[in-house]
Amino acid sequence: MSISLAHMLQLTILLPLLSVIGVLATSNKPNLREAITLSTSMLLIYLVSQLYGANAQGLALNISWGEIIPGLAISFTVEPLGMLFAFVASFLWLITTCYAIGYLRCHHEKNQTRFYCCFAIAISAVMGLTFSANLFTLFIFYEVLTLSTYPLVTHSGTDNAKLGGRTYLGILLTTSVVFFLLAIVGTWQVAGTLDFKQGGIFSSDVNITIAGTLLVLFIFGVGKAAIMPFHRWLPAAMVAPTPVSALLHAVAVVKAGVFTIVKICVMIFGLDLLAILPTTQLLLYLAGATVLLASIIAMRQDNLKARLAYSTVSQLGYVTIGALLATPSGITGSGMHIAMHAFGKITLFFCAGAVLVRLHKSQISEMRGIGKQMPLTMLAFAIASLSIIGVPPTGGTWSKFFLLTASIDTKQWLIMIVLMLSSLLNIAYLLPIPFHAFYPNILTKQNSPEINIASEQTEQTKQTLAIPRYEAPLPCLIAISITCTMCLILFIYPQPLFELASAILPYRN
Repeated sequence: MSISLAHMLQLTILLPLLSVIGVLATSNKPNLREAITLSTSMLLIYLVSQLYGANAQGLALNISWGEIIPGLAISFTVEPLGMLFAFVASFLWLITTCYAIGYLRCHHEKNQTRFYCCFAIAISAVMGLTFSANLFTLFIFYEVLTLSTYPLVTHSGTDNAKLGGRTYLGILLTTSVVFFLLAIVGTWQVAGTLDFKQGGIFSSDVNITIAGTLLVLFIFGVGKAAIMPFHRWLPAAMVAPTPVSALLHAVAVVKAGVFTIVKICVMIFGLDLLAILPTTQLLLYLAGATVLLASIIAMRQDNLKARLAYSTVSQLGYVTIGALLATPSGITGSGMHIAMHAFGKITLFFCAGAVLVRLHKSQISEMRGIGKQMPLTMLAFAIASLSIIGVPPTGGTWSKFFLLTASIDTKQWLIMIVLMLSSLLNIAYLLPIPFHAFYPNILTKQNSPEINIASEQTEQTKQTLAIPRYEAPLPCLIAISITCTMCLILFIYPQPLFELASAILPYRN
């Protein structure tokens, strides 16, 4: 092999940063600029696949960029949970870039070079966070991810975008400094180390009250996991262009949050300690409340991106619940849901962006009948909705199955009810969108505000339906087709994801 595995690991972190130089150098040559981004993302997928092969063979891989103080180094390692997230992020970087090319050009977005540069820096931060060998390293890249995505949230430069950006940055930085950093310092003082370790790093005689307090600080401190009440940054960030929404919801930011939660639960606390902490149950109920409340709020949103944003808040609660249930099936379900939700939700955002670009519609009440004009887009929306709901023949079925199993195994009947009610709410706020897109005049009610809007604009609707079929720009349609197909493939062939998710706990029974 011409390049060592250690160099490959470092290159996965540095390669997206190196692409920034090429993107800046070709800023006045859009085709070349985007070719560099696409080539870099494909090379990143290759590097991640090589690391996966080495990890599958049981090869230990650890590197260090040096100690800050004795016992506290910036270091990286390869393990199954990190591999799972790295695969999802690297693959979806390629797909989102393809989508962004069509979207940004068709929508005539300004500052496209800045977009690709910040996107690359964010992916570099994700790779660094993914392969972090300790909490200190993870925290550094966690913060870099926040700062690098801020210009993307405020990309349009409008007052509304700047306000959303301030909310985004304010909540994420505040939770990091007030809670996350304090939890890291407390863990260092109690455990004497910040290195991730299977089974946790706390001694068997650790004070339960202190450990429980640290868990609360971690859950609130990882603001990117969007546990209520620290979730408002996510809906606020929806002022960003659709490719940025896809980055926030599927490729990087929120997935970095729940990835961090799972890694802390497994490799800082360990499942044995987690199961006996008094605050675990309280946090489980908080995560359950987040799942239900966010779903209820989502139902009330007429703006499609806002509805999808609150849906994401709800779905992230699933991953947190799986981690806090502290069972092998719960951890497996959480790991799989990171990937399953990523493909489903990114498809939904891609479809929302396609409708905006082609039909200039962002309100759900305006989307009746658009299935006649954009049949492929709305079919993809329907399939991705089924994956978010968690029903066959889509991949979301498997992750929700393991999460439900974990709640039954632990006799958490209230959590089980929450998961089932949430799936019913998912049906209520997602499926009517594609249904009415294809069948606008079925199941109408005189008193429905949404229907009244449609009935008042009957003539306009008829004119709209007379427009010939046309879809999103080809790069957007390719991206939508790939992610939608993955929702189906992951139902038929979930084995690779299952193996990585179940390997998070090598001692799994």
